[in-house]
Amino acid sequence: MNQKGAVGAGWRSLGGLGFAPRPFFDKILFLEGYEFSSNIYALAGDYLTLIDPGNDYTAFIQLFELFKPADVKKIVLTHGHVDHAMGVVELLQAYPSSRQGGGFEVILHEAGPAELKHLVRQFGCRVTEVKGGEVLQLGGCECEVIPTPGHTADGICLYHPPTGTVFTGDVVLPHAMAAPDPVSGGQIHEYLAGLKSLLKRPIKHVLPGHGPPVFEEGRRVVLDTYEGVVRHIVGAKTPWDRAALMFLRIGYLEETIFCCDKWLESGPEDLTALELKGMCLNDLGRHEEAGQIFDRILAREGQRVPALVGKGYALMGQDRYAESLSYFDAALQLEPRLREAHVYKGLALYLSGRADEAMDVEVFREEFAQRIKAGLLQRNGAGREG
Repeated sequence: MNQKGAVGAGWRSLGGLGFAPRPFFDKILFLEGYEFSSNIYALAGDYLTLIDPGNDYTAFIQLFELFKPADVKKIVLTHGHVDHAMGVVELLQAYPSSRQGGGFEVILHEAGPAELKHLVRQFGCRVTEVKGGEVLQLGGCECEVIPTPGHTADGICLYHPPTGTVFTGDVVLPHAMAAPDPVSGGQIHEYLAGLKSLLKRPIKHVLPGHGPPVFEEGRRVVLDTYEGVVRHIVGAKTPWDRAALMFLRIGYLEETIFCCDKWLESGPEDLTALELKGMCLNDLGRHEEAGQIFDRILAREGQRVPALVGKGYALMGQDRYAESLSYFDAALQLEPRLREAHVYKGLALYLSGRADEAMDVEVFREEFAQRIKAGLLQRNGAGREG
């Protein structure tokens, strides 16, 4: 591959911007898009990989002052919108040499545009469909495919673990949230899952589909997008306490916690917000964090029944059954008929090896018997079906 010493007009080396970590970004050329064309990223390794070839034929005139069309061996599409994907067609039609020797490989989500896949194959090039979780070899650079539907059904991001860099297409943009496109299968509730997948990774740098790259503050940009999606669902003017309850009703526990954290920004010791957050942490199996929340509540209000029960449940989740009993007993002294506390107390006794005492707890005994009966009926039903 014949690469000259300087980039062409409009194309810049990310390493040369002065903010990006080198040498990884020295290998990436960047052309910022405009209204009808996305950003284009060119990874110059053993061959040339394009991430989103945009929708601007002049981009290739400039690029091929540095490279040959035949150097392009792989093209990855973050999604199938025209402003990101039409450059594939431009290459195939305008540069016949790009099709020599079997041409290039187009990598996109399996839900990507069928017409584009068909056209690529007609030109003799290859199509690779991904679902998410794959590790792509892109000319000496390994990137993980993260499925991020929501803006479209076929959205993916590419994550480079060694540098904490993610190519985000339209899923994460520096200054705006890309609204779901229902024509392309976009759904707002699916948006959250992909963003949460990104947030589980130590992201430092975001290379978006539009706007300038974001260095060092990538996680903040992903969080801003996540907040934008949450706001899109609950309404921009909805108070955070109401938003938390809205997500709780539909079983979105992580979003409930996020809203509780926002709620607590205006009142860090709001006991209701803390309690709701602790309950959700327990339900997610994050018992140690939940226990710390309930400790804060009980330090201020030691006879708060939901916090006593929540703390006991958090201790059970950590296999600290004997310790949990005192919290259930304290709750029952205040509310003797609280069924939840009786059931948890019996369960703690049972799991700590005190089965006889557990069966002395009437509510637990009834619950235990009902569950055994349900299990037997289910097993017998399965046996008859077999």
